[in-house]
Amino acid sequence: MSNILFSHSYYYKLDPKQWKNKNPFPPLGTLYAASLLRKNGFDVALFDTNLLDSPKSIQAVLHKTKPAYLVIYDDGFNYLTKMCLTNMREACFEMIHYGKNHNCTVIVCSSDSTDHYTEYIEKGADFILQGEGEITLLELLQRLETAQNIDDLNGIVFRKNNAVQVNKKREVQHTLDDFPMPAWDLVNIESYRHIWKQSGQEFTLNIATTRGCPYKCNWCAKPIYGNRYNAHSPEYIVNEIAFLKENFGVKRFWMCDDIFGLKPNWVQEFNARLKEQNLRISYYIQSRVDLLLKEDTIDCLAESGLEEVWVGAESASQKILDAMDKGTTVEQIYQATKILKDKKIRVAFFLQFGYLTENQEDIVKTLEMVKELMPDNIGISVSYPLPGTKFYDKVKDDLKLKSNWTDSDDFDMMFHGTYNTNYYRKLQRFVHKEFRKRQGFQNLKQLFSSPSSVSVPDLKSILKLGYYIPSTYLDAFLLKKLEQHGS
Repeated sequence: MSNILFSHSYYYKLDPKQWKNKNPFPPLGTLYAASLLRKNGFDVALFDTNLLDSPKSIQAVLHKTKPAYLVIYDDGFNYLTKMCLTNMREACFEMIHYGKNHNCTVIVCSSDSTDHYTEYIEKGADFILQGEGEITLLELLQRLETAQNIDDLNGIVFRKNNAVQVNKKREVQHTLDDFPMPAWDLVNIESYRHIWKQSGQEFTLNIATTRGCPYKCNWCAKPIYGNRYNAHSPEYIVNEIAFLKENFGVKRFWMCDDIFGLKPNWVQEFNARLKEQNLRISYYIQSRVDLLLKEDTIDCLAESGLEEVWVGAESASQKILDAMDKGTTVEQIYQATKILKDKKIRVAFFLQFGYLTENQEDIVKTLEMVKELMPDNIGISVSYPLPGTKFYDKVKDDLKLKSNWTDSDDFDMMFHGTYNTNYYRKLQRFVHKEFRKRQGFQNLKQLFSSPSSVSVPDLKSILKLGYYIPSTYLDAFLLKKLEQHGS
């Protein structure tokens, strides 16, 4: 069958904040799609954009390999692709242009193209795959190869008779184990390992054990996998871990699910399968505080190698959590954090400022929670309206000048909130600095009580107190002035 060049439109170097972290992950969603097409007889190759400077380098590959199809298939497991950053959109448009110049049939599957398919068709894309794309892509290519009609094919958008035709959406795949293992052999793993060495962290690969999320936080977009939750079996995942460990020497993993271990007894079975194969790993996850408090979940997570969990704390104001339809309580944040720390599992908070109706009292509550619980890490954002969400519908009339961030550190307030962009940018910096200052004091105290337990990063955090102490005082003063100006 015809040859396919797979690619995607996320370039870490076009997102300076992420590139600075030096923690890039291969395009897992792209690898799943390539694996399925290869299993069904297609000749596949990968042009991996993650570590490249710009789309221009694809031209030489297109010229040399002359693929029949250019499939720009974004990694739907990477939360950054759901943000629909304009840097990546422009990169994708450029790749579409190059593909058409080389006479490729260009097919795009991404969160952004699902939401804004007309723009992609206008830029020259032949087909847009809406939502979960593997089966749609396979059926589309099989029909194109045999000159069959595509008018009734679910999940595609294309131009017909000078109009854009949007076909019925396809139901998501329920039995994930039917998918072959991702095509890890297409990736230059050593190039990723080289970048990770610069971060000082242990090399880590990404694994998805599930697809989708059944919870209904009203700001969370789910353009690819929807509001359903489907899981690989523990056996499938443990076999993939064994493969990655044997072939690439990897022992640490980022479980990139929206929610890890939601299916009843999945974590317990996962732990048992790891023991059966005598696999010792470490990994980190995203989860919810209410889920972590169920039965023996945390015990099994700790036993199976969990080292860190990121939880969507969002706010310490119950008013804000309820407004978000978060479905969790502030009390659960406190309970889960205490238990995780008791089990020596690192806990990190996702925090979100700027949601509708937020006021100073809500902001102060969140800051006080961070000071009191002192998680091991924090990630801060402002509320970001994405198409298809209830939150977006509430603020869409404000999105006239800008509806997407340029990169993940843009931090623009794109709707009329309580305060303006300058305030929230300063707030984000202030909370980070206050957090790092308190970490430094904690480590200083530890240095006097138990010097041998203090690591090199701990010592660095102590030395940085000379910067964070005066800087937080200055930022607090500037925040007060910005607060008085309001929005």
